[in-house]
Amino acid sequence: MRKPLVAALFALVITGAGVAPAVAAPAPAAASTSASVSVSAVKADTKAAAPTLQAVSLAGTVALSNCSGSVIRFPNSADSDPALVLSNGHCLETGFPEPGEVIVDQASSRTFGLLNSAGTRVATLRAGKVAYSTMTDTDVTIYQLTSTYATIKNSYGISALTVQDTHPTVGTAITVASGYWKRLYNCSIDGFAYRLKEGDWTWKDSIRYTSACNTIGGTSGSPVIDQATGKVVAVNNTGNEDGETCTVNNPCEVDASGNVTIHPGINYAEETYQIPACFTTGNKLNLSASGCTLPKP
Repeated sequence: MRKPLVAALFALVITGAGVAPAVAAPAPAAASTSASVSVSAVKADTKAAAPTLQAVSLAGTVALSNCSGSVIRFPNSADSDPALVLSNGHCLETGFPEPGEVIVDQASSRTFGLLNSAGTRVATLRAGKVAYSTMTDTDVTIYQLTSTYATIKNSYGISALTVQDTHPTVGTAITVASGYWKRLYNCSIDGFAYRLKEGDWTWKDSIRYTSACNTIGGTSGSPVIDQATGKVVAVNNTGNEDGETCTVNNPCEVDASGNVTIHPGINYAEETYQIPACFTTGNKLNLSASGCTLPKP
């Protein structure tokens, strides 16, 4: 998983070395590749590579203190509902949730820098609470904001990203949009890991990227956007950095028969299609709702 930036830098100060978190450590400018493009070039590059696909931008993404995220809505969300921000469970400001731990309705006043399509910070949004957070089966935190979708749209001209409520497919062209780094990573869904194990945590049905999405530290929590629909299909969360097996920052894939494989240098995301069923009228969390399969406290 991509350890939050502040924790990573603290570890480096204490030890003089340490693990470079897969989604939270700075990278030199030279590390940028054709798969990671500047905001100013994304429209031209995307159109040249795939003229039938949308040019995904940074509009609606947010920068956290240590991670990335996005303002999201569900197919049944109303403009008058309190807006939500999606990030990773391991980006939670109170620390990593333990295996088996599920956090709901926890007070939070965390702030988020809202970006427009050019990656310019146009506003500071504030959370009222953590609606849901876990690192069990998935790696997700959802904050409820003090602002509604209508307020954000009317004040800043920014619309929330819609979360797709169906399972993504192999070969889908995607963009990982990092509000922390103001960078876009373009690649495709290479496949799905039946189980993805990293340290003490295990996630189900994770997305494996093709190698072009060489995400770095700080991209934890970035929305993974289907270039054809503009909808969020996953949340970026980890990658195998050192070729180790099932250790922190080196997730391994475990198939239904228990066979373990690793893909050094390859990165992953956790699917989000199962989340909309757990939020009902007014964007209220209801883990007992029909079709809701998220882990419960």
